[in-house]
Amino acid sequence: MKLISFLVLLAISNLAFAQDFLPLWPKGKMPNSKGLPIKDSIANERIYQVGTPGMYVYLPSIQENNGAAVVICPGGGYSRLAYMISGIQLAKWFNTLGISAFVLNYRLPHSPDLVAREYGPLMDAQRAMKLIRANAVKWQIDTARVGILGSSAGGHLAALASNYSKDLTAIKDSIDNRSYLPDFTILISPVIDLGVYAHKGSRTNLLGDQPSDSLVKQFSVQNLVTGKTPVTFIVGAMDDKVVVPMNSLLYYQALLLHNVSGSYHVFPQGAHAIALRNNPGSTNLWTNLCEEWMKEMKIIRPLK
Repeated sequence: MKLISFLVLLAISNLAFAQDFLPLWPKGKMPNSKGLPIKDSIANERIYQVGTPGMYVYLPSIQENNGAAVVICPGGGYSRLAYMISGIQLAKWFNTLGISAFVLNYRLPHSPDLVAREYGPLMDAQRAMKLIRANAVKWQIDTARVGILGSSAGGHLAALASNYSKDLTAIKDSIDNRSYLPDFTILISPVIDLGVYAHKGSRTNLLGDQPSDSLVKQFSVQNLVTGKTPVTFIVGAMDDKVVVPMNSLLYYQALLLHNVSGSYHVFPQGAHAIALRNNPGSTNLWTNLCEEWMKEMKIIRPLK
């Protein structure tokens, strides 16, 4: 048992050499919690249970910091967090662009500690946005350039956090009044619809086995888009057999209907495995396109 505990601690400490881990909630004040003692469970570069929701902090050098920041929501079908391929690798790429990156260790809906399973991940994402803005001076971040990125089910969380109009994070502390909404959104092969085009595993894990029609509608993010939705970059692949590409199209269509600037790129190859690099064919261009989009949206600005 001692050896297992040591290996788990080693895996956590190696979560790809983050400069810091910042818990989201003060001890004893985490909302939507039964107060059960939950421990982190990590194996095969996946997190299967989150005991302490928080953020792994990746900061660029002081000389290269351009003031933008992004919360990264790893994918995993709301049953696990693929923190390496859809978290840490992306964080390090953002650092090369001068962007501060924060890999979100969000509660998974199957946690026995959650009172309302469907709100756990969203609460943590909202709290992360507030914490970054609360530490903006320390990290040299512009509070008007804090975005969110998500892959797969993490894309659903990122899109949900970009559109959910109710603040679920108030705990009467010093950062209650900070904004919980992102300023820009990046979605990679995202789950969007929880109805006809749903990734069934993500829907079941988030909403339960037999969710009501009203709950499905509430968490199908294309229904939540308004004129206040952040500018959005979307990338996916036509041959994705896991999350139907119609998910991305539905979100982009909603952006168009509400006159929100969106950049949508669907490539012929890549399936449900679009990563930072080593993608097939033209799919490998997505990072260049995303970087240029961030410059065009003035998220990346010239250093002074």
